[in-house]
Amino acid sequence: MPATALDPQTALVLVDLQKGITALPTRHPADEIVARAAELAASFRARGLPVVLVRVVGAAPGRTEAGHRSGERPADFADLRPELGRADDDIVVSKRTWGAFHDTGLDDRLRRLGVTQLVLAGIATGMGVESTARAAHEHGYHVTVVTDAVTDVDPERHRNAVERVFPLLGETDTAEAVLRLLGSQGS
Repeated sequence: MPATALDPQTALVLVDLQKGITALPTRHPADEIVARAAELAASFRARGLPVVLVRVVGAAPGRTEAGHRSGERPADFADLRPELGRADDDIVVSKRTWGAFHDTGLDDRLRRLGVTQLVLAGIATGMGVESTARAAHEHGYHVTVVTDAVTDVDPERHRNAVERVFPLLGETDTAEAVLRLLGSQGS
């Protein structure tokens, strides 16, 4: 369902737009995803709405069939992309799981700000973004996913999340449509 409205207290959540993740070979060019995310962030900030910058700094414990990644990550792996224009009042979340809510205090911070809706963008569509969207939905937020500001290393996982999962959790639309809705707020 296309995005129909943005609540007066909507926050933008940008998932894992950090140097180490955006360096991966993704379905859509990561630089384009970052550029759209930066445009959204600038518009949210200009309207005094919260911007949440999420970065992954480790991994969840436990065994998986895929095993754990081995080797050292580059020193700047978790550094947020500078194009996002991090502001002093942005909320920065460091996580060790796919989603931005588990064990991060994000829900408490958003509730204190009166946030009722989240607009999501980032990498990877079927992992960090989807996990965050699912948790946001379960926490009772209205969810909007910006479909041209998400991508994944796995094209099928991306397609599944965009076509099958996100429509069950909220609304989906393009960055242009979200910016148009944001511009019409308060008119």
